[in-house]
Amino acid sequence: MYRKSSHSSRFGRRPSRFGGHRGSSRSGGRKHASFKDVSKFINKATPIVDVEPYKPVNSFASFAIDQRLKDNVLSSKYVHPTPIQDQAIPTILSGSDLVGIANTGTGKTAAFVIPLIDKVARDRNQKILIMAPTRELAIQIDQELRKFAFGMQIFSVCAVGGAPISWQMKDLRRSYNFLIGTPGRLKDLLERRCFSLDSFQTVVLDEADRMLDMGFINDMRALISAMPKYHQTLFFSATLSADIKRIINEFLKNPVNISVKTGDTAKSVDQDVIYVRGAQKIDLLHELLIKPEFNKVLIFGRTKHGVERLSNTLKEKGLKVGSIHGDKNHNQRQSSLRAFKDNIINVLVATDVAARGLDIPNVTHVINYELPATHEDYIHRIGRTGRAGKAGIALTFID
Repeated sequence: MYRKSSHSSRFGRRPSRFGGHRGSSRSGGRKHASFKDVSKFINKATPIVDVEPYKPVNSFASFAIDQRLKDNVLSSKYVHPTPIQDQAIPTILSGSDLVGIANTGTGKTAAFVIPLIDKVARDRNQKILIMAPTRELAIQIDQELRKFAFGMQIFSVCAVGGAPISWQMKDLRRSYNFLIGTPGRLKDLLERRCFSLDSFQTVVLDEADRMLDMGFINDMRALISAMPKYHQTLFFSATLSADIKRIINEFLKNPVNISVKTGDTAKSVDQDVIYVRGAQKIDLLHELLIKPEFNKVLIFGRTKHGVERLSNTLKEKGLKVGSIHGDKNHNQRQSSLRAFKDNIINVLVATDVAARGLDIPNVTHVINYELPATHEDYIHRIGRTGRAGKAGIALTFID
């Protein structure tokens, strides 16, 4: 038997089992505060029609950027910038340091990629370093960059773990303006003297809170310290904790601060809890997944082995399922992501780390099959749905 909660006031009746300890090879593990009850993080959605639409000051047609870049942007159906794009693009074009605080799914990649392509178009000697917490996010940034820079002879190198380092070393011997990667792999390549940061004039720290959380701070420091003293720094984060403020003070000079964060969770995500006994958990999940409205579902588990077992079980039940986790190599993870994005499969099972930074359009449901370790992980998970003005549903299973 299971019962689905209908009112947030009922959530306090059952204790949450959030909390505990999750190891990290870089940070040596991190401890998490537990939550007293699930009402701390479950909220009903605010109807999208109640949200006052943002009125941008600019349009993509009006931005003072290279005409070829503008044509690429407009041909990608970009017309009205999102709040972070509207406010960040002119600031970046001016050369100022920037702190951008924004929810996931707000279009921040385009907010820094577009003005930086323009920067390179105006000065081919410009070199730009972009750091991201995960290989998937780094690859997405590279793909976005290539789309907007099409036909402009502007090249990039993407350096991430899980891909052969020899290929990346070879790429770095060619001409490029953008170097995109995860801090660990970038530092590895720097120590191998595969590139020098002496000539890099701009650095982007995307999802800086996640990089800090994953223990990359020393790698970030090592990379930035190898850059010229005077450079432009663009810092993007979904949160503004005391630790993040210290990093901002360390890395940035008189930054322009832009915050378009609307709250901890997306207003367009309807969140709910389902109480279920262990033996019936997989059967209930299957019953949900075969419903027609569950047409693009991201399921989260806690461990890579558990995620793979769940994926295989759902396949045996006849569902079109893929998985991404730490035991999958780079090509396997990218293959599963492409299949999910292209609707070849309609269910993707993932661990938190593997799914960080993913921007997958039209995810209808997020299911927390197993509870996340922290409130921040929960926010990240449910932020994969309800994006770009569309409604989404997040369901959390409680044993």
